[in-house]
Amino acid sequence: MTTFNLRAEMNQQRGENYQLHRQYLNAQLVRVLNTIGYDRFYEKGEGAYLIDQNGDRYLDFLSGFGVFALGRSHPVVKQALQDVLDSDLPSLVQMDCALLPGMLGKALLKKVPPRINRCFFANSGTEAVEATLKFARYATGRPRILYCDHSYHGLTYGSLSITGASEFREGFEPLLPACEVIPFGDLDALEKEVKKKNVAGFIFEPIQGKGVNLPSEDFLINAQAICRKYGTLTIADEVQTGLGRTGKFFAFEHWNLEPDLVAIAKALSGGYIPVGAVLCKEEIFAKVFHRMDRALVHGSTFGKNPMAMAAGLATLHVLEEEKLVENSEKMGQLLIKGLKPLVEKYEIFAEVRGKGLMIGLEFRAPQSLKLKIGWTMLETAQKGLFSQLITVPLFQRHKILTQVAGNNMNVIKILPPLIISETEVNLFLKGFEDVLADTHRYPGTLWDFGATLTKQALKRN
Repeated sequence: MTTFNLRAEMNQQRGENYQLHRQYLNAQLVRVLNTIGYDRFYEKGEGAYLIDQNGDRYLDFLSGFGVFALGRSHPVVKQALQDVLDSDLPSLVQMDCALLPGMLGKALLKKVPPRINRCFFANSGTEAVEATLKFARYATGRPRILYCDHSYHGLTYGSLSITGASEFREGFEPLLPACEVIPFGDLDALEKEVKKKNVAGFIFEPIQGKGVNLPSEDFLINAQAICRKYGTLTIADEVQTGLGRTGKFFAFEHWNLEPDLVAIAKALSGGYIPVGAVLCKEEIFAKVFHRMDRALVHGSTFGKNPMAMAAGLATLHVLEEEKLVENSEKMGQLLIKGLKPLVEKYEIFAEVRGKGLMIGLEFRAPQSLKLKIGWTMLETAQKGLFSQLITVPLFQRHKILTQVAGNNMNVIKILPPLIISETEVNLFLKGFEDVLADTHRYPGTLWDFGATLTKQALKRN
């Protein structure tokens, strides 16, 4: 009998994380983490915290880019996965209709407007987005897809074709044809295109992840009306904003929308098993899968695997039982309330914005001469570099993990687990103000680190 002891194997190579990644995976990521001092050896995750090999605890305000809505190692999700393993289910028979996908589909569709009544499962957010593009084109018989500038929808070929962040597209073009961008919030530009009646779908993030950009109060509801007028389907990308992140179960609820298709993923995983889903209207599904010989015209081999389905069901249970959507709204309001006075107090801090626990912190060029020298030094070397002057000491000094909201912008995005309490809110507010105050002391040790970042950026350039 073959023996394999994972713990023994891990113990044997303990501490070789970065060496292994440097040699066999992405060496550039290792360089980034070394440069900014994020190169920790995490060994455990508990709730809102990461624990390294020395037992130090780090408050995780990144949540795996929104994956860990329930925090890490939630016992309900763990038990559900153990139940699946212990049941020895006939996984992925393919030519069958397993119980768990049906149960999760039913549970998810209770969360959307009544006319959205079909569900398709995939492995990730980008796969879910890919499916919405195919469904929209087939259901309408039209070729074009519209998307917004500064958007992010994923990095596979189709999703990348509708991602407005240029840094991800560079070097991979030409991408899919008939995918065209409009300015986020520009209703005139949207109507100019959809009135041609050849646009299959308009895809949008209710709140853009790159930069945490919120729409004006009337943009999305009017965009939906314009699309309906000309027969264009609306596609809500809720991969990051969905499942309570913004203080509503879906972010589109803030604007009373009824999209035709909804893409979800990230938090649905419970932090364990990758899963994505598309929720859409019956008439769209019926057009795509309209004959028996088209029953498998679109699919995903691992999309309905029982571990992912169990994680999804457990996640929905926890969100409801622990009232995490409501907690997201409450803790988000506390964070924003605590952060807003700092905008008036510190000249470099420009704005706090967001909904629920999806919050952007934006910085601006200072007016005072000394600070302007430091700011100009950083921004000349690389636009958006100042943000790292916040994230790095926040991490190293206060053990709070955050990251910038995108390339070439001075915005930090915070995405805490939805389970956080006032304790974690206060820890963040205290740490953030301490670092912010330090940036207003020029010259100083923080700006010395800024000089190091500048040298690294100039060397790269």
